[in-house]
Amino acid sequence: MTSDPDCDSTENLTTEAANPASANIDTLSPLGIVRLMNAEDAGISQAIAREAESIASAITVITQRIRDGGRLIYTGAGTSGRLGVLDASECPPTFNTPPEMVVGLIAGGDSALRKAAEGVEDHPETAIEDLQAVELSNADVVVGIASSGRTPYVIGGLQYARTVGAFAIGLVCNEGSAVSQVADQVITLVVGPELITGSTRMKAGTATKMVLNMLTTATMVQLGKTYGNLMVDLRASNTKLVARSCRLVAQLAGISESHAKEELKKCDGELKTTVVMIRRRVAPDTARQILNDCGHQLRLALQTADGDTW
Repeated sequence: MTSDPDCDSTENLTTEAANPASANIDTLSPLGIVRLMNAEDAGISQAIAREAESIASAITVITQRIRDGGRLIYTGAGTSGRLGVLDASECPPTFNTPPEMVVGLIAGGDSALRKAAEGVEDHPETAIEDLQAVELSNADVVVGIASSGRTPYVIGGLQYARTVGAFAIGLVCNEGSAVSQVADQVITLVVGPELITGSTRMKAGTATKMVLNMLTTATMVQLGKTYGNLMVDLRASNTKLVARSCRLVAQLAGISESHAKEELKKCDGELKTTVVMIRRRVAPDTARQILNDCGHQLRLALQTADGDTW
């Protein structure tokens, strides 16, 4: 995998620079390569830490837009695009979100997920077409992912996003990028030269994946998809989830798992509704209304009027 290509020289890109630490990597043993890679990867967390405030700011915007009915839409090419699609596709099973809440778009379409689609990232107009196909609106947030910071597909998408009033966020791995000139906000993860020159599937890809995890996980926590560190916003729609829901209801309501299973049936398998119903001693519809009034935050829904938790 090569870095995000574009038509300009890449000589000034950190992600394209030669890494002296790996100049003789082809002479190392497997153990030597593993140790070298691990040592290089140790700096990724530091690069992310330097952008903590920017990441948190992005989460605030994404949360508010989704809370108001908007969506989070990722765009990217190559590895960057695949990572966006991966993060989006994992939100429904993890947080019981509708598939349209977090969307991943990759240059070249779904076929590019498995097979490299050379050249498609060079056409900004295709990003516009892809965003129009999902009916991008001013309620949405677009996160354009480009390790190089100047992938035409990503730049075109961010420029279009701003024309329709969507909030445009750039996620890049090079300072002073072209993406930073067209985005409302930019997250810059400077992880340094790759061990294999230009192979941004490595440190840049890992840093990107970690930040995408932060964006969606923190957003979902803010939206009430968890109670503590428990995934509570799920419906018991299959055998595995029934068992998980029973365990969680039993834990949160202080009852047996067999009792929890019966109570879940009364609430159509809705875990949070079941917990509120039991602990607030109300009917399922009332429990749903309480949750709705509390912004679907289980912790708030379990509080009495004077602030005590049931």
